Amino acid sequence: MIGYVTLGTNDLARSSAYYDALLATIGASRFMEEANYFVAWATAPDQPSLAVSVPFDKKEATIGNGTMIALLMESTEQVDAFYLKAIELGGTCEGKPGFRPEEATNGFYAGYFRDLDGNKINAFCMVE
Repeated sequence: MIGYVTLGTNDLARSSAYYDALLATIGASRFMEEANYFVAWATAPDQPSLAVSVPFDKKEATIGNGTMIALLMESTEQVDAFYLKAIELGGTCEGKPGFRPEEATNGFYAGYFRDLDGNKINAFCMVE
């Protein structure tokens, strides 16, 4: 199982502020950080976490083509709110919240966006 995911950034301060505001909506806060290098958020220290970091090799951070991070939400309402907050904070739409496939009325419900560095994120839940 996933313990943590790290996303590269070229502007740690900007990226950290984005995720401070976005992840607060689901009860996550900073729990680890090293100045000028990385910041990590989690709902509790023993839970999976998300981090942003300046690349260790000091080269430019780039996004992975086909790479996506999926964050589990508790409800469709939480998916919607999280997605809207991501867009409000400057993220870009990669697929508005809804069921996949679109004609479904239960099952996989997700909203897709890219963060300020272009990393693709999916907020999702499963609906019975």
